[in-house]
Amino acid sequence: MNESVAERIARLRELINYHNYRYHVLDSPEISDAEYDALFRELQRLEAEHPELVTPDSPTQRVGGEPLDHFERVQHPVPMLSLSNAFGPDELRAWRDRILRLLPPEMADRLAYVVEPKIDGLTVVLHYQDGLFVLGATRGDGYVGEDITANLRTVPAVPLRIPVVRDGPPPHRLVVRGEAYMPRDAFERMNAELAARGERTFANPRNAAAGSLRQLDPKISASRPLSLWTYQVVLIEGGEAPRTQWEALDYLRRLGFPVNPLSKRFEDFEEMVQYCVDWEPRRHELNYDTDGLVIKIDDFEIQERLGAVGNAPRWAIAYKFPSEEAVTRLLDIKVNVGRTGTLNPYAVLEPVRVGGVTVRNATLHNEDYIREKDIRIGDMVVVKRAGEVIPQVVRPIKELRTGEEREWHMPDRCPACGEPAVRPEGEVAYYCMNAACPAQLVRLVEHFVSRGAMDIEGMGYKQAELFVKKGLIHDVADIFYLKPEQLLELEGYKEKRVQNLMNAIQAAKDRPLARLITALGIKFVGSTVAEILAQHYHSIDELMQATEEELTQIEGIGPKIAKSIVDWFSRESNRRVIEKLRAAGVRMAEEVPEAPPAEGPRPLEGKTFVITGTLPTMSRQEATEFIIRHGGRVTNSVSRKTDYVVVGASPGSKLRRAQELGIPVIDEAQLRAMVDEGH
Repeated sequence: MNESVAERIARLRELINYHNYRYHVLDSPEISDAEYDALFRELQRLEAEHPELVTPDSPTQRVGGEPLDHFERVQHPVPMLSLSNAFGPDELRAWRDRILRLLPPEMADRLAYVVEPKIDGLTVVLHYQDGLFVLGATRGDGYVGEDITANLRTVPAVPLRIPVVRDGPPPHRLVVRGEAYMPRDAFERMNAELAARGERTFANPRNAAAGSLRQLDPKISASRPLSLWTYQVVLIEGGEAPRTQWEALDYLRRLGFPVNPLSKRFEDFEEMVQYCVDWEPRRHELNYDTDGLVIKIDDFEIQERLGAVGNAPRWAIAYKFPSEEAVTRLLDIKVNVGRTGTLNPYAVLEPVRVGGVTVRNATLHNEDYIREKDIRIGDMVVVKRAGEVIPQVVRPIKELRTGEEREWHMPDRCPACGEPAVRPEGEVAYYCMNAACPAQLVRLVEHFVSRGAMDIEGMGYKQAELFVKKGLIHDVADIFYLKPEQLLELEGYKEKRVQNLMNAIQAAKDRPLARLITALGIKFVGSTVAEILAQHYHSIDELMQATEEELTQIEGIGPKIAKSIVDWFSRESNRRVIEKLRAAGVRMAEEVPEAPPAEGPRPLEGKTFVITGTLPTMSRQEATEFIIRHGGRVTNSVSRKTDYVVVGASPGSKLRRAQELGIPVIDEAQLRAMVDEGH
């Protein structure tokens, strides 16, 4: 009897999973809703009678489990990279030309491109073990995300077991990347229902999808009309890995994952460009939000050869559609003070909907921009969301002027501290030169604690403004010296809130080096440049000693950035901040594991090596450990103190630098020979 019940339960699960796949993935149901409901109710009844037979992949387990206290952090198996943008065909061609310069002729001749819609949703990473869905996470910062497994289980388009339709055994381990989203029609229905109940509605489908999956109560996620597109095989073990992106999309389809049917492969580049252009006016035909198309080099071998710069792959780019525009009135022009002292004019607008978001303020860039466009207070202006994110005033509509509009001039003093505003020669920006300006400090603290920097939950602009005003913070390092008794004296700061903030500050002490570099607020150094620097300098101390000449040898670091970095670290006030951070226990370096020394002779003793390019049999880390194990030292930049540069495939600027300085260049085989021969 038990065997027949178990077999019936297994058969029902297989049928329900199949019909879920037909309905939610293929949009081609084979049975009526009534027939589906009958199968589902029978499975519910049998599992209720035999709870010992309930398994995590059962369709009945999508309804949502118990509420969570918090989200656990998840380390991704490989970095979840973001994309560089191209605005228009010419920028696509410039991207292609950069690729051609990096590839040997035999690879350039076999270039093909896969184009996929760029879904405006929430990136998710799905893990499967022997075909069973075991973990789902957000992208987070690209390296660490949040565990939202319980919420993703409730999304009907997420397979709980693969393959959905039997097609051989599943791989032992599979990690897939995709985008969770909310269809437009479902979003409108959900918002209408929320409004009817007097509850808060969502601004747009993207916010709704992200908010629905970041709920601590999975039952809320289960009540939201979420769906999914998948587009990347991140990792595969125990199965034949696809060799191209086109094969990967087909592989995902065969396993039962939803893959966007509009994806298309091109061998002719100009044909692909025209396809992108033709899609611009058709974006509103879709039942989901998209802000462009993603173009990827098809061949994975070529992708690996091209690699990445910072957190963006060279082998892919986002073709962004022109931003949506709206017309509204410019009520006023005000100025805020940035963290580097820049005086930034911004527009105060009559509220207007642009791309699904209500816009009240927009950037005006700088005084020259306002003059060139002849933008005046009181004008009717065109507003757009640049790259679908940052609202900006594009131009005034001069034909609608009444004569009451007023010209605007940059104030001659900082609106925050009253010190003179200065415009350095050759720059478009005005600056407040007062290093003690409280507005600069507030903005710097806001940046320092932001999610892309030190990620101190519970701190933002309002908290930064309050702590600076109360004299609790005089520089960013003071954050780590805040005391609970100081905060308990402030209005609205009860014991639990204070404890949560102190815990968040403590956790921030162990952020990766790149996050700390980002947080310091060095001019021109954002998260991408910070990642590049952290790959070349394993500690703040190493970075502090870097010269402009050394920095400009690093791909992605130009003279302007190099000068800004050196200038920042040359200031005594900034060095004092670094020392205060160090004294507070903030992590100042990345741990570089040293290999145990080899027994016997150490033939590389006293020699300094630099590694560039991809070696034939050793990874960069393995080569570093090999050199250290035999007595050598590895640094990240070439200088006159370098003894050898070890070169592999696709070397960077370090090879040119070595040739300029006359430093011996060797390959992996010669490095091994030095050790084997003992010299």
